[in-house]
Amino acid sequence: MEVSELRRIYKSAEQLILILMAIVLPIFGMIYLYHNSGNLDWDLPNLPSFFEEVLIGFGIGLLLVQFLLFRKRIKSSFLTEELILKLRTYTSATKERYVLLFFISLISSAGLLLFENPIFIVIFAVTLIFFSVGKPTPDRISRLLKLDKDQKEQIRLASRPD
Repeated sequence: MEVSELRRIYKSAEQLILILMAIVLPIFGMIYLYHNSGNLDWDLPNLPSFFEEVLIGFGIGLLLVQFLLFRKRIKSSFLTEELILKLRTYTSATKERYVLLFFISLISSAGLLLFENPIFIVIFAVTLIFFSVGKPTPDRISRLLKLDKDQKEQIRLASRPD
């Protein structure tokens, strides 16, 4: 019973991550191609540079916030020894992290579209690094949650396809 519950929790986090990436990658990709083509004109409004600076600051600030919040939530999982509670804490922190990364991606996409500033490309690239590096894997979960050998094996079994 416990492995099936672990599998359900693990799969729900994995599915959310894939859905968010499937939404955000084409959006940014289209805007990036539009930005680099140079021959399309959508007659977008010229916004004051204040808004550009706010979007840059908000994007960078959210990158820091998602990292710090994730670490804080993971540390809270050390208060329990029960694997199911640790995994729930981890998946909750991971989902929260990926929702923030999703919003950062949208911010960088909008910033690139409206202001054509390459800083938004860098923000998106860093966001993609977090998307890639933070993806739940049995090894990553075991390392972050400091699981014992038996718990590691349970997570490995839960991550296998049905």
